[in-house]
Amino acid sequence: MNRKFLVGIAAPAIAAVLVGCSSQAAAPPADHNTADVTFAQDMVPHHRQAVEMSAPVPDHTGDQRVITLAKQIQQAQQPEIDQLTAWLKAWGAPAPSPMGGMDHGQMSGMVDTAGLGQLRDVAYGRKWLELMIQHHSGAVAMARTELAQGSSADAKAMAQPIVDTQEAEITAMKSLLGG
Repeated sequence: MNRKFLVGIAAPAIAAVLVGCSSQAAAPPADHNTADVTFAQDMVPHHRQAVEMSAPVPDHTGDQRVITLAKQIQQAQQPEIDQLTAWLKAWGAPAPSPMGGMDHGQMSGMVDTAGLGQLRDVAYGRKWLELMIQHHSGAVAMARTELAQGSSADAKAMAQPIVDTQEAEITAMKSLLGG
């Protein structure tokens, strides 16, 4: 049986016993399941890559629309990384290492090292948009899975705006690409 699953079942039961035995016991973390933990553990490195991909954009393109979009992505996703990491800690689940690097090609939408190597000053903005559309599509898929399978109201409350915002950004990016 999955260890995370057992922890998810056992932790609330143990906490309930402790609360019954002591009025000073801490409340158990919010209800969550393995889908919530997977969502948080996968979305942290996914968002980190988007933030890392967006940071150098102003140095490589003069297209103010692309620069604005890159800054918008950074500003939206860093607070979500912080919140996801806090949930993982509260749930007793390991958070992904910040030093995990950006080569997570197996995760939905992640851009591998070869794809990142295609970013060059010539047509940088265009290639960045293409890669970010791929990246955002993966995040939308992950968030939709959370909405369908997760049980944490907080995680679902984060997942829906991820779907809404990133789908709108995909539409804007496609428009900037002319298609």
